[in-house]
Amino acid sequence: MFALSRQTLTIPFIICLCIFGIGSLQFPRMQTLINSNKTASLATLEQEINSEKLRLNVLKKLPSFGYDNLMANWIYLNFIQYFGDDEVRARTGYSLSPEYFEVILSHDPYFLAAYLSLSTSTSMYAAMPERSISLMEKGLKSLSPLIPKKSYYVWRYKGIDELLFLGNSTAARQSFITAATWANNYSDNESKQVAFLSQKTAEFIQHNPDSRIAQIAAWTMVLNNKVDSKTQKRAISAIEALGGIVVSNPDGTTKIKFPTKAG
Repeated sequence: MFALSRQTLTIPFIICLCIFGIGSLQFPRMQTLINSNKTASLATLEQEINSEKLRLNVLKKLPSFGYDNLMANWIYLNFIQYFGDDEVRARTGYSLSPEYFEVILSHDPYFLAAYLSLSTSTSMYAAMPERSISLMEKGLKSLSPLIPKKSYYVWRYKGIDELLFLGNSTAARQSFITAATWANNYSDNESKQVAFLSQKTAEFIQHNPDSRIAQIAAWTMVLNNKVDSKTQKRAISAIEALGGIVVSNPDGTTKIKFPTKAG
């Protein structure tokens, strides 16, 4: 009885100690990132980003002793702070987005809301759809049609990224088919609607595999997100490779000329 009580008290203590230790290392750096302004040099900001990446690597390997949900939620809050610092992100980009989600999903692959943030921040803002899809594929290995509830959404997020950003119509079609199959396990109206739309999307892709217009539109959204120069170059390169033309206006805005012949 004494041994059991001692173990019960020790494990939470270790958890708190680990979180406090990592937090004490991470929090000052995170605050520096949040409080950075236009006067901070780019070199300083990049140094902070590199330090944050190192800490995320530590967190990825840190044992949670069964408190995976707590760890995942805590890191997700850190991501929200990182992603919401628009002023600094405009200068450094969003390259840490997939790093956050690699840690989050390694601790809690059932964290459904995280997958949407992963797709948005990594594919659209960081211009790394391949990384986003790879992380979703890894997470899906732990999911099933009923666990967590309405996990079919992850297949939809994956299919959207595959279609819009990579133009992989074959993979996207299969993702939407799977989303429809998983959604059919539920009887509520929301799930029925998702099943219907996913099936119709899969059928549309089958008859219209060329998604260049949709891809250009997706990369245009990336370009309009006021991202850093590296991400802008990635978006412009993708648009031009798809047959689009990026025109820079005198006021600093851009205009996209779509190809005359595209599916």
